[in-house]
Amino acid sequence: MASDGAARDHSAADPVSEDHSHSKAGPALVLACLGVVYGDIGTSPLYALRESLVHAHEEGLPESSVIGIVSLLFWTVVLIVTIKYVVLILRADNNGEGGTLSLVAKAQGALKKGPRSKSRRLLMLLGIVGVSLFFGDSMITPAISVLSAVEGLALIEPGFQAWVVPVTLAIVIVLFWVQRGGTDRIARLFGPVMLVWFSTMAVLGISHIADDARILQALNPLRAAAFLADYGIAAMPVLGSVFLAVTGAEALYADMGHFGRSAIRIAWSVLVFPALALSYLGQGAMVLAHPETVSNPFFLMAPSWFLAPLVILATAATVIASQAVISGAFSVAAQAVQMGILPRLHINHTSDRQAGQIFLPKVNSILMFGVVALVLSFGSSARLASAYGIAVTGDMVITSILAVVVFRWAWNWRWPLIAVVMVPVLGIELIFFSANLLKLLDGGYIPLLFAAVAIAAMVIWVEGMRRLQERLAQDSVPLDVFAAKLSKSPPMIVPGTAVFLTADPAVAPPALLHNLKHNRVLHQRNFIVKVESATTPRVPEDARLHLQDIAPGFWRARLVFGYMEQPNVPRALAQARHVGQKFDIMSTSYFLNRRTLRAGRGTLMPHWMARVFVTLYRSASEPTNYYRLPSNRVVELGQQMNI
Repeated sequence: MASDGAARDHSAADPVSEDHSHSKAGPALVLACLGVVYGDIGTSPLYALRESLVHAHEEGLPESSVIGIVSLLFWTVVLIVTIKYVVLILRADNNGEGGTLSLVAKAQGALKKGPRSKSRRLLMLLGIVGVSLFFGDSMITPAISVLSAVEGLALIEPGFQAWVVPVTLAIVIVLFWVQRGGTDRIARLFGPVMLVWFSTMAVLGISHIADDARILQALNPLRAAAFLADYGIAAMPVLGSVFLAVTGAEALYADMGHFGRSAIRIAWSVLVFPALALSYLGQGAMVLAHPETVSNPFFLMAPSWFLAPLVILATAATVIASQAVISGAFSVAAQAVQMGILPRLHINHTSDRQAGQIFLPKVNSILMFGVVALVLSFGSSARLASAYGIAVTGDMVITSILAVVVFRWAWNWRWPLIAVVMVPVLGIELIFFSANLLKLLDGGYIPLLFAAVAIAAMVIWVEGMRRLQERLAQDSVPLDVFAAKLSKSPPMIVPGTAVFLTADPAVAPPALLHNLKHNRVLHQRNFIVKVESATTPRVPEDARLHLQDIAPGFWRARLVFGYMEQPNVPRALAQARHVGQKFDIMSTSYFLNRRTLRAGRGTLMPHWMARVFVTLYRSASEPTNYYRLPSNRVVELGQQMNI
C-alpha cells in the first residue's frame, strides 16, 4: 500500500488512490487545514457534554452516568470521525475532490458502466437531499456556535446575559457582511488561532483529569454500552445531544480537494482528536468532582483569571467555524449549479490566487437571514441545541449510502466485506438519526423545513428543465438538416464568427433562427456550442473542447468543465486553434436566446409547479457573466413561452 503522500493512478477499482493536488502535507498546509476543516467540530466541546448531561435528567448525576456519557462522546468521535471519515470516506475521492456531490458523481460514474444506469437519477435525488440538509445545517451552525461562545461572558458578568443576543447578532451580521470582500487575507489567521484553541482545550482538559481519575474508565467502550443498557429507551435524548460532538465531521471529506487527505489525517491524529478527547475527559472529571459545574463545564474548567481570554478565544474559534461552514455552502452551491440542480447563480471570485475563494450574494443573503432568525427565535445555545443534529445525521446517513455504492461498484468490494465495514457505521448513524428525531417538536423541524424548501426547489428545477428541453426539442429543426439547407442556398454572408450557446446541439438554436428571421444574414463561421458539466472536479485543457464539422461554415462544439470549475467559454473556444480554427475576439459575436417563461395556459407542468419553476428561471444570473462572455460582443434575442 502506498503512503498517504504518494500520488497514484485514480483507477475505478483502486480504493487507495491518492489525491494529486497535495501530495505532500507540509506544516503550513496542516496549519491551514485546522482553520477550515476542523473549525466546526473543534467548537463542539463548548456545548456537547453540557447538553448530554442535561438530558440525563438525574439529580446529582451518579458517577456511572457521567462516565457513561463521556464514554459515549469519546467512542462516537472514534467511530464516526476516525473510522468512517478518516479511514474510509477520505479514500473515496473523485480525482482528489470530496463532498456529497463528488460522491454522487463518483457513484453515478460507477453505475453508468453497468445495467444499473437507471439508478443514477435516484443517486442524484439522494445528492439533492444531502445538499439540502447541508444548507439547513449551514444556518444552525453559526447561530449555535457564536451563541455558545458569547454566553461565556455571562459567567464573567451575570448582568451581561441581556446582551448575549445583541452581541451575537452583531458578530453574525459582520461575519456575513465581510464575505463580499473575500476572506483570503484574514483566513491566514484561522490556522494559528485554531492551533491556540486546540492547544488550550488540551491543556485545560489535562489540568482537570486529576480531579477524579475515575473518568479514565470512559476509555472503555463497555461503560458506554452499560449506560445505554441501564437507561434503555430513555437514553435516546442523551444520544441526540451526544451526536453534537461530531457535527462538522462532514467537512473532513468536503474540504479534501483544498488540502488533500494527508494534511487532514495528520491534523486529526496529531492535534484535533487528542484535544477533543482530553477536553471531554477533563470536563467529565471536573463534573464528577464538582457536580455544580454541570451548568457550563467547558468554561468552568478555566481558572478565574483566564475566563475572559478563554471567552474571547472561544468567540474567535466559533467565528472561524462559522466562516468555514459559510465557505462550504458557497462551494456546494457552485457545484450544484455546475451539475444542473440549481439555476445559474451569480458568482464573484474574491481572490486572484485561490480559485476556491468565491462569493455567492444570494446564498450569503439567505444564510444571513436564516441565522439571524434562528438567533432571535431561540435566544440561547441550549434551546438551539434542540434543533441541531437532525440535518447533520441525515446528511451522514446519505453519505454512508452513497459510500456503499462506491465501495461495491467502483471499488468492486464484495457484499460481505461491505457489510462488515459499513453496517455497524450505518447502524450507529441511524440510531443517532432516530434519537435526533425526538427533537422534532422542540425545534428540530426548522432545519428539516429549510431542507424541504431546498429539496423542492432543486427537484422542480431539474424536472422543469428536463420537460422544457423536451418541449423545445419537439418544436425544433434538426441542426444537420438545417445547416445543409443553408449551405446549399445561403442568405447574405457576413464576415466574422458567430457563437450560439444552446442546451441541445442536435437542433438549430432559437437564437440562430431568430437572427436569420430578423436580420436575414449568416456569419461566415457558425459554432453551435453546448456547455456540459463533467463528473470530475476539473477537466484538462486538452480535453475541454470537442469539435465536429456539420456542414460548410457550421461546427458543433461541446465544452466540458469540471463541477469545481467556473465555465469560461471564450477561453475554451480558443483551444480550436489546435485544429485550425482561429477565434478573433474582435470578429466573434455571441448569440444568446433570452427566453421569457410565463406560468399561464401551458401544459408543461402543474400550475403551482410552473410558478415555482418560472421564479427559479427568472432568478438565474445572466449567462454573459456566468460563461465569462465579453459583454460588448453579446447579442440577445428574445422569446416568450407559456409553460
